[in-house]
Amino acid sequence: MDEHTLRVVKIDKEAIFELIYETFIAQEQELLDLSPVNVINDFAMDWEKGEFIFAAHLQENSLGELNPLPNDIDIQDLLKKLPVTIDSVLGKEVIYRDFSFDQLKK
Repeated sequence: MDEHTLRVVKIDKEAIFELIYETFIAQEQELLDLSPVNVINDFAMDWEKGEFIFAAHLQENSLGELNPLPNDIDIQDLLKKLPVTIDSVLGKEVIYRDFSFDQLKK
């Protein structure tokens, strides 16, 4: 590319959502201190507020059985009710908070 060229990428909000989600998946070990192989992910976006939630929990319980997110825990509700966990994902501090399923049901 020469000095008088501007290389442009313009994407819509679905692509923005995809980019954010895929970035979290690709960097799950670094961002959440979890192996992406052992977890199930849930995510949602509130476009009006400009907020994104990404949650992970263990894929299997201690007996090796599938460990789904309980039916009474909804990721959209969590997006609305939980506080922001960090101002920036680019720093060196921990960006996540752990909540038990029981805490989230309340």
